[in-house]
Amino acid sequence: MCNLYAMTRPRDAVRQIFRVARDQTANQGALPAVFPDQLAPVICTADDGGRVMQTMRWGFPPPQSGPGARPVTNIRNTASPFWRGWLKPAYRCLVPATSFCEYDDTDAKRPTWFALAEDRPVFAFAGLWRPWTGTRKGETGAHLLFAFLTTTANAEVRPVHAKAMPVILTAAACDQWLTAELPAALALQRPLADGQLRVVARGLRQDG
Repeated sequence: MCNLYAMTRPRDAVRQIFRVARDQTANQGALPAVFPDQLAPVICTADDGGRVMQTMRWGFPPPQSGPGARPVTNIRNTASPFWRGWLKPAYRCLVPATSFCEYDDTDAKRPTWFALAEDRPVFAFAGLWRPWTGTRKGETGAHLLFAFLTTTANAEVRPVHAKAMPVILTAAACDQWLTAELPAALALQRPLADGQLRVVARGLRQDG
């Protein structure tokens, strides 16, 4: 389960790479550590077909509320009725990131950061978003929430965290995730090819 990532590249780079038509994040600064229930930039498709980048809060409301219930940050079982209504193209999104963290299963849960390269180029998680009304982080009202898909771990992630890794989209796959019919979109729920990730930091709960 991935519950920590970073997004440290300038917003100009994000807008260009993902062809963002409108940026509503107020030029939010670098985010060296994004934890569940925090705010981060998310890109979705507007009604006019253009891409808009907005600030959303990480974590869908849990299926059952009550003491100890935590936001749902990762999406593994896309066949679950819990996700069925949110898998339409209108609710698919891209979650920009520069690295993500998994806690080492074999080394006292040491934070281990993965990126595409040492210079942390931007990539995207395949995500879903939704509007929601309620109380989060002490704020009651309307919220925009997101979570992202996970899949089996690839060769780089498996020695650290064998269970899963986020679904990472290359530039070519972003259009497919946002617009394709559901079977073609869900075909992207697969690990990044072996050899495309590297460990870029260890031991810290932030990257950048």
